[in-house]
Amino acid sequence: MKTKGHRTEGSRYYPKRYDFDPAMRNAILDEGLVCHVAFQREEQPIIIPTGYCRVDNTLYLHGSVGSHFFMEMAKGIPVCVSVTLLDGLVLARSVFNHSMNYRSVVAFGVTRLVESDEERWMAAERFTEHVVPGRWADARKPSASDMKKTMFIAVDIQDASVKFRAHGVGDDPEDMQLDVWAGVIPLRLNAQLPEADESGIPNIPLPEYLTDYHR
Repeated sequence: MKTKGHRTEGSRYYPKRYDFDPAMRNAILDEGLVCHVAFQREEQPIIIPTGYCRVDNTLYLHGSVGSHFFMEMAKGIPVCVSVTLLDGLVLARSVFNHSMNYRSVVAFGVTRLVESDEERWMAAERFTEHVVPGRWADARKPSASDMKKTMFIAVDIQDASVKFRAHGVGDDPEDMQLDVWAGVIPLRLNAQLPEADESGIPNIPLPEYLTDYHR
């Protein structure tokens, strides 16, 4: 695996927007919840949003065995997987210089159908723990019937591009004296208070692992 940057922002190169450390790639993937998977199906390009988890250098996706998209990926095809985290809106004095603070990963690899029971169960557990750490030990584990309805696809990362912006306003000198507010509106994914489903046993205490859930 190699992590690289690309000089693709118009005719200008912004080295501060790229990171060559695989640890940065892993941190972004581990914080995200949804990825977009792009591949070619016959003559039509396909992009699908789906959940994922990372285990070492491999991304795991899961879906229904009846999904046409997952059946296509089960054949072993090249894919591009992207994850973006939006950290802030950058408001400059000039509309032209407005921007966003973000972290993103674009990963490339070839899909692989996960067939062994051991790897399937590992993927199921790691997927659950990626979304809500502590949930696997608390909730009912998948039954044999559940697992038969679920397809796991692995993507071993062969190449990855990491790009980010993490700074403030970049106005032109001639705009600095404009009477216009400029700055950054920070953004983050915030979990709200859990809302219990009382259709089963009522008044079950909130699990400790949910009392401070955050990404």
